[in-house]
Amino acid sequence: MRRRRREAIPVSAATTRSRTPDRLCAEAVDLARAAAEEAAAPGVVGEHEGLVSEGDRVVTHFFGCREPGYRGWRWAVTVARASRAKIVTVDETVLLPGPDAVLAPEWVPWSERLRPGDMGPGDLLPTDAEDLRLEPGFSGEEEPPPNSAVSEELADLVEAEDAEVTAGTPAHLAEAPSRGSIAAVAEELGMRRARVLSRYGLHAAADRWEESYGAKTPMAQAAPASCMSCGFLAPIGGSLGQAFGVCANEFSPADGRVVSLGYGCGGHSEAAVMPKPPQPAPPVIDETRVDPFPLRPSADSGSVPATEDASSAELGHS
Repeated sequence: MRRRRREAIPVSAATTRSRTPDRLCAEAVDLARAAAEEAAAPGVVGEHEGLVSEGDRVVTHFFGCREPGYRGWRWAVTVARASRAKIVTVDETVLLPGPDAVLAPEWVPWSERLRPGDMGPGDLLPTDAEDLRLEPGFSGEEEPPPNSAVSEELADLVEAEDAEVTAGTPAHLAEAPSRGSIAAVAEELGMRRARVLSRYGLHAAADRWEESYGAKTPMAQAAPASCMSCGFLAPIGGSLGQAFGVCANEFSPADGRVVSLGYGCGGHSEAAVMPKPPQPAPPVIDETRVDPFPLRPSADSGSVPATEDASSAELGHS
């Protein structure tokens, strides 16, 4: 008769863990309650709310928490016993949130909590070194030398363009070419308008912008630097561009506004210094300090007479 060969099946620790709670550990409710009451304040351990098997001869008992600020939390006491032992011991006692516990909201980084308009005078908003909204400024590395001659290819293109526009010199033409007229040049530059802003209009606009987002505002007085050195400043053209620009920082209170170059806020692109954390007030009662109490009062305490009594001097008392 042939015997069938049996192969050993590997068994992990998870498969050998018993789902049925150990009887002795499950019955150790009083032991678990005593451990929870020892760790908690008096009268805050509630009724037994069940147990769960953590493994072989390891059970966790849950007790309700009567603390006003911990609604839905439970005291969890884990007990265990050794193999072939009848004595149950306590492993740990901890306060854990239950299914209906009141928990704090999930922590969100400050860069995701901040919203436009949250910044006030004196606040600093550091920018990341890899901020996608900023890029390196002009470095001059790609600038051609000052005395470099125009390439021959570009010179040929200029001569070919002039030859296509005019059939000859302007003296031999019947009409002046429209390409070179003042109106045509103004139209190409976007300046062909019936009226433009006067000097008075420029000064009036500059006064309004300086009053709203100028160097004398409270935000600018508390700023670490001015908008002149900020990477979020978008320059504007014309004569106003010498004193104003447009803020392009979404977290700045001046986002999308025309700001003075002397204006500033905590959202400066180079304001990388975070404000110091507030220091807590000193404790009213310092429990860590040791106050020495002498066995005898000192001579200058007022309780020891400065002159000796005649009766005490005879007895040799000091």
